[in-house]
Amino acid sequence: MASVDHLLTRAAPTPRELRGDIVFAAVIFVGAILSATLSAIAGIYGDEQGSLQLALVYAFVLAAPLAVRRRWPATVAVIIAVAYFAAVTLRIPEVYVGNIAMFIALYTVGAWSTDRRRAVIVRVAIIVGMFAWLIIVMYRDAITQADDADVIAGAVSPFVAQVLIGILVNALYFGGAYYFGERAWSSAVQRAALEQRTAELEREREVTAAQAVALDRVGIARELHDVVAHHVSVMGVQAGAARVMLDSDVDQSRRLLAGIEASAREAIDELHRLLDTLRTPGAADDAAPSTIGLDALPALTAASEAAGLPTTYTVVGDAVAVPQITQVNLYRIAQEALTNARRHGGPSAAAEVRLRYTDDRLVELEVVNTGRSMREPRPGLGQLGMRERAAASGGSIEIGPRERGGFRVRVAVPLDEPAVAGRR
Repeated sequence: MASVDHLLTRAAPTPRELRGDIVFAAVIFVGAILSATLSAIAGIYGDEQGSLQLALVYAFVLAAPLAVRRRWPATVAVIIAVAYFAAVTLRIPEVYVGNIAMFIALYTVGAWSTDRRRAVIVRVAIIVGMFAWLIIVMYRDAITQADDADVIAGAVSPFVAQVLIGILVNALYFGGAYYFGERAWSSAVQRAALEQRTAELEREREVTAAQAVALDRVGIARELHDVVAHHVSVMGVQAGAARVMLDSDVDQSRRLLAGIEASAREAIDELHRLLDTLRTPGAADDAAPSTIGLDALPALTAASEAAGLPTTYTVVGDAVAVPQITQVNLYRIAQEALTNARRHGGPSAAAEVRLRYTDDRLVELEVVNTGRSMREPRPGLGQLGMRERAAASGGSIEIGPRERGGFRVRVAVPLDEPAVAGRR
């Protein structure tokens, strides 16, 4: 616990504790007056006894500092120690409450002084001073009683026994005050450390919860963007073509309108599946619907072809098992790339989708399209979503224009490493 003591301190006294000190000081003051009165009547010091008026002053000096003992523990201990020394020297008729006040003052220094070095110095100085005074008093009494037969009766004489009892009682008295003060300080520091760690854990929990909510929101926004942008783009292209060909080729217009209807149904179905996933507890960590994956890429390229963008699909290498979340992310990347190709490639654009399985346990997806040159493409939600999906699968992605026109999207995902994130 020593290492923690250097790093932490105990909590400051509460208003309730400070009010309790005032009440305690008042109790000590009343007790000291009663003790002094009864001691004066009993004549504990005999003919050498000090006046009762001086005892009343002593009671006040003894009690008043205890009202602020937690604020200035070292100063309070020094004042009470000096007062106690003076009271014993002047034979003030009060002993018992003074001992209690001295014990509490020493204990408070150990329990509440934040300057630990000063706390040790103050307590050691008081204890050494008290024992030095005790030895001087004992030596004086021994000289005074040197002619008494009991004094020279040997090691077990009454006088020696009384001296030993005095030393033992004072050792227990001061040692107890020192020990219990240190224990109180250590317990308070441990409690403060525990409270601090609890507060840190609570803050971490709140941050983690906020991050989880943010990740969920990003995942939902990305999925909605991919579903809505793709199908709306397809429907927009097909609707424009149907409008142009409505008078010249009625059959083709019907086919285009049927494609719009099919795209709308697919969009609704995917939105329903997404909402079902969000409503099902624990389903957020699963992949998207099992119908969305690499095996759906041929249908995706066919839909792109039907929407007016000539698209080819090629598979290179022997197919291997690919985690479902990676399949979902690769499908959505291909979907977004084809959507962008339709939107920005121009009327003469064509696209190619290549899925490649390599010998070094990589699966690569490349979507290239011809058409207009885009030297400085503006990064939008689509590109951000593709980069996030590639990172979620533990892969890398390249997005950029081609020198001879068009655009290229290439993503490579290692199959031997787990996905970095399980969110879609």
